[in-house]
Amino acid sequence: MSKREQLKQARRWVIKIGSALLTDDGAGLNINGISRWVEQMAQLRQDGIELVLVSSGAVAEGMCRLGWNRRPHELHKLQAAAAVGQMGLVQTYESRFQTYGMHTAQVLLTHEDLSSRERYLNARTTLRTLLGYGVIPVVNENDTVVIDEIRFGDNDTLAALVANLVEADQLIILTDQEGMFDKDPRSNNDAKLIHEASITDSSLEAMATGGAGTFGRGGMLTKVRAARLAARSGASTVIAPGRKENVLLSIRQAEQTGTLLYAEQAPVTARKQWLAGHLKLSGKLVLDAGAVKVLGESGRSLLAVGVKEVSGHFARGEVVACVDEQGQEIARGLINYNSEEVAKIKGQASNQIESLLGYVDEPELIHRDNLVLT
Repeated sequence: MSKREQLKQARRWVIKIGSALLTDDGAGLNINGISRWVEQMAQLRQDGIELVLVSSGAVAEGMCRLGWNRRPHELHKLQAAAAVGQMGLVQTYESRFQTYGMHTAQVLLTHEDLSSRERYLNARTTLRTLLGYGVIPVVNENDTVVIDEIRFGDNDTLAALVANLVEADQLIILTDQEGMFDKDPRSNNDAKLIHEASITDSSLEAMATGGAGTFGRGGMLTKVRAARLAARSGASTVIAPGRKENVLLSIRQAEQTGTLLYAEQAPVTARKQWLAGHLKLSGKLVLDAGAVKVLGESGRSLLAVGVKEVSGHFARGEVVACVDEQGQEIARGLINYNSEEVAKIKGQASNQIESLLGYVDEPELIHRDNLVLT
């Protein structure tokens, strides 16, 4: 099966649309373009694909509404433009998706939301819950409050981090270019489109030259770096021409559209290698023999009923070791409750969590997708 054909198996997409496309190169919102992309996304949803939309365009739309021809440098002016533009952007998406009986949700993120482990998990839970209800989350950076020192820098990076966050199979970056070329096509007539390449190819960054336009912040280099970020959780990236007719459906059908930068590892494998080798352990859970057998033989999630002892001080979302009664580590993973909460619910059935804590975040202590055998 070709790399393109493998894209047909992707069930969760993150789609990022750039400012130049959304604002029709600065002439207000590109309503016709948005309508076409939404129509395609509605078809993808009917085909069972879960979608998260990362949308640029708030600052650019605000600039158009305020009559500004150039992107300002002052932070307060950028924040004002974002606040004005976000209204039009969200209203446009909501009205277009409602045409197909679909709901949207606005999700504004800052770098702090993804660097704080607890806030990261809260954002992840919210997005996964929205996807479970068939809602299309429309994600953007919270430009009205963020400061330059802690901003993502561009929505390509944000989209890649969101792909990691929701464990997407595929990241689609729609741009005003045909894809990625081996050299800048604006100044080299012999530039050739790269149809596909491994994201591990060290020559990609050298080929990704050129900057962003008047209304955007990301160039091709940021897209390559975003693809590398997305690959950490196993997602492949397609950099595709947003103005091509039915571009999203073309990608879905494995047609040779844009540039495919494929990840070398499957999503689950990539995530579990990350868990196994790159995270500091914050605590330890001693499991009974039944839980050890279930984890080792069935690959199931860890439930509170199988935990006998808890040690260490850890917060929700940190990595803990799972050991047998002889102290041998058998697994490690991301815990859904903090150490004090686990101490209260250890040995108890999942349906008792709410009565013991007064709430329930997840029925599992560690979900199987966030657990790796060691």
